[in-house]
This record gives sequence, structure tokens and C-alpha cells, in this order.
Amino acid sequence: MFKQMAGRFFQNKLAVIGGIFTLILLIMALFSAQLAPYDPIEQDYGKFLSAPSAENKLGTDDLGRDILSRVIYGAKVSLQAGIISVGIALLFGIPIGLFSGYYRGVLDEYVVMRFTDALLSFPPLVLALSLAAVLGAGLQNAMIAIGIIFTPNFIRLMRAEVLSQREREYVTAAKASGINDLVIMFRHIFPNCLPPILVQATLSIAAAIIAEASLSYLGLGTQPPTPSWGSMLAMGQGYLADAPWISLFPGLFIFLTVLSINLFGDGLRDALDPKLK
Repeated sequence: MFKQMAGRFFQNKLAVIGGIFTLILLIMALFSAQLAPYDPIEQDYGKFLSAPSAENKLGTDDLGRDILSRVIYGAKVSLQAGIISVGIALLFGIPIGLFSGYYRGVLDEYVVMRFTDALLSFPPLVLALSLAAVLGAGLQNAMIAIGIIFTPNFIRLMRAEVLSQREREYVTAAKASGINDLVIMFRHIFPNCLPPILVQATLSIAAAIIAEASLSYLGLGTQPPTPSWGSMLAMGQGYLADAPWISLFPGLFIFLTVLSINLFGDGLRDALDPKLK
């Protein structure tokens, strides 16, 4: 089965390219200290708004800081925000959706689902801005806010998968054998719900990176002098005519990162699609 899924994935060239670029980003994030040619927060007013050159491959910003070094460190911030915020959503969304879908009843229909509907009724970015403003500016609070806005998506997805699985013959046989409900849920039902959850988690990381960049751009995410692609965009908007590279390269990396993760997620979805088995 694994060989079949891997074969379908590697047949999708765009997914492979997305996976390779995502792997490169992970390496950049993990080894940012070794890969960055300069200290990302070190200021050098002698290199004020320097254009890309052999010494500074992507140029410098208004404080003489190396753009390439800040982009590399920004990858660490963006991927950390994406992975941790989605991890928060999974931590709460999976058990709530699992219990809600398995037991059904009044609690499921009138409490859990109405709560998720209420959260989903707000535009995600507006809700993230509101939560970040309440919690306070900073990367940690931004990740919490992003995790909260993604939680309803995982609750609904997990619940839908559990509703489908709980009527299967293997669940009926497990109940007839007297197996405990918790064992049925976590040992039997949960593994069969993993493929769509993994795909949704992958795609949500890309959305979380955009959300973190948006919050940082508006001053509610990563705080200076810590490099973040969103804050670099905000800082460079005043120099678009004289030094477009300040905003160009972090914006380009945001675009490529989100595109690559989405391509990888689409390939993963196709590989795990039971209709193709």
C-alpha cells in the first residue's frame, strides 16, 4: 500500500517540486545560524539601502542589515508559526471532533457544532486580528490566535470522518466484543481518519504562514528586531521606489513557500485518495 501511495505521489511532478522546495525551507529553518552569512539583526549604516551585490546577495535594508540573512531566519519564524499553530488546532480539534462524532447527541449538535459554526462565521483574518489584539502583540500570541481560528476546521473534519467510520462493520464487531469505547475510538477509528487529517494539516500550514505574515505586517505578530517575512514587507513598503529588494525577496519567499506547501498537500491528497486505490 505504501509503495502504491509513494508511486502516485512521485508521478505528480508538481507535488515533488513542492516537496523539494518545502524540504529546502525546512533545512533553512533548522540550520539558519549556519546558513546565514551575517547576523540578521546586526546594523551597518555604511551599507544603508545597498543594492544586491557580491557581498550582500539580496541587498540590505534601511538599517544596513543583510536581506539574505533576514530571509533565512524569517523561514524559521514562518515555519515555526505554521507548524505550531496547526499543532494547536490539531491538539484541540481532533479529540473534540472524535468524541463529538462518536457519541453524537445534544452536546454534539447544540454545543460543539454551534460553537464551531459561530467561529467559522467570522472571516479568518479578522478573527485572528481580534484575538491577537486581545492577547497582545508577539509571535507566541499570534500562533495561539492562528491555532484557535483553525481549530473549528479540524473539529468538523474529524467529526465527519468519525460519523462515516462509526457505522462500519469493524466498529460494530468491536462493540459486540465488548471493547471499551476509548479503545474503539483511538485504536480503531482514529487511524482510519488520519489521511484526510494529514492532508488538511499540510494545507493549513500554508494558510497559517500567510496569517502569521499578515499579523506581522500589521504589527501584531513577530516583533522587531526579530526577522519575519511579514514585518520585512511592512518595513520595505516605504522604500519601494528606491530599494524594492527589501520587500521583493520576503514577498517572493512567502509566495513560493505557500505555493510549494499547497502543491505538496495536493499531491499528498491524491496519493491518499481511497478512490485511486
